[in-house]
Amino acid sequence: MSVPTQHDGIEDGGGSLFDEAPAQSFERLPPQDLNAEQCALGGMLLSKDAIGEVNETGINSSAYYRPAHGTIHDAIMDMYGKGEPVDPITVGAYLLKAGDIERIGGAAYLHTLVQTVPTAANAQYYAEIVVDRAKLRRLVEAGTKIVQMGYAAEGEVSDIVDAAQAEMQAATKLSAGAGLERVQWVDDMLEEYLVSMDAPPPSRLPLPYIDLEAILPMEPGDLVVVAARPAIGKSVVLLDIARHVAIKHRLTVLMSSMEMSRPQLMERLMAAEARVPLNRIKNRDYEGDDRQRIHEAAMRIGQAPLVVDDGPAASIVQLRSRLRWLQGQNKLPAVLCVDYLQIMKGSGKSGQNRTGEVDEVSRGLKELGGEFGVIIIAAAQLNREVEKREDKKPMMADLRESGSIEADANAVILLHRPDAYEKEHERAGEMDLIIGKNRQGPTGTVTVAFQGHYARARDMATGF
Repeated sequence: MSVPTQHDGIEDGGGSLFDEAPAQSFERLPPQDLNAEQCALGGMLLSKDAIGEVNETGINSSAYYRPAHGTIHDAIMDMYGKGEPVDPITVGAYLLKAGDIERIGGAAYLHTLVQTVPTAANAQYYAEIVVDRAKLRRLVEAGTKIVQMGYAAEGEVSDIVDAAQAEMQAATKLSAGAGLERVQWVDDMLEEYLVSMDAPPPSRLPLPYIDLEAILPMEPGDLVVVAARPAIGKSVVLLDIARHVAIKHRLTVLMSSMEMSRPQLMERLMAAEARVPLNRIKNRDYEGDDRQRIHEAAMRIGQAPLVVDDGPAASIVQLRSRLRWLQGQNKLPAVLCVDYLQIMKGSGKSGQNRTGEVDEVSRGLKELGGEFGVIIIAAAQLNREVEKREDKKPMMADLRESGSIEADANAVILLHRPDAYEKEHERAGEMDLIIGKNRQGPTGTVTVAFQGHYARARDMATGF
């Protein structure tokens, strides 16, 4: 069914753009209020104060049902931002120069908008109506997409469910634009700060390496990247953090591993926690008190709030679904460990290259941390340039395939083991955690003892 192009009580102004309202395959007209759209625009054309008030609602051109109204809105906001006078004549001249005057119905339609509005004082109220109708339209659009996905039945059912949940969540959280609800006067911020001066310091994530915890505070919403070449220790560090946080401190951890299966993860977890060599666990070649150590470790692990997801090539949509499910169980994790970033799937947008896909995943992880208030620790692969240099110590420039990883991360930890390249090196058994970026503190290097046979690392001072 085609969308009607003429509405009771509304004067079109004759522009062809009015006949191009967003096409939808609905049986009835999508939610909209053209009177409110006209009154919001008319108020802004009448009063400069009204423009600021309307802008506070977060409205933008995409909130308008009629594209012509969105075009007029953009013209008003552009002129307002430049400090130019805004009225029907100046806006008409702006649109004429831009080649849009006929598309919006001619200069006469701008005067019609002014005549339509009862008073400019209510422009913000009308804009809020426009924003609300836009949100409702997007809910309808999301519902339509979900119905189409269900009928198409393309791909795994679990993936379709995840995509449907993402569509609905995006629609329910959608704002018509960037409102000012988070703007705050600095004196109010200062008052809050002074009140908090004597409060306990914000909680930091407890880390398994004392010196690293002292230098690198990790707080909710942070994205921390642990980067290295293959077989240097990325998975070891992530698993050390997961064990320490979940087993010793009883904080929930979600471990998303695309590198290892659950049995492989459990073998490494058991080797590290029981201090039984990994090869003996893999080969079932136990010695001495190995079995007793394993049973004691199993008791500790079994009581820990550690959740493992070993699904192949997770996406941001899937991770969001996992977090939402845990949130619904009142078990939202303090930490999400991702192993590793470059294996994750992007949205698969047409024409997107690998760099664009990695950029998308990196930004998605950062947004996910902020959305749920979860610390995200993601492993990342460094490029081969490390191995081509005489000095194998990694640098920030070695982050593979994407500059966005460095930009998005709150902190980047680069791993280096001298004996990975020279077995008889004088520092054999040591691993450097090079803090290449730290938004909350200094950079520097922390050295730990690498115990690969136990699939773990330890503080140098703690020895065995």
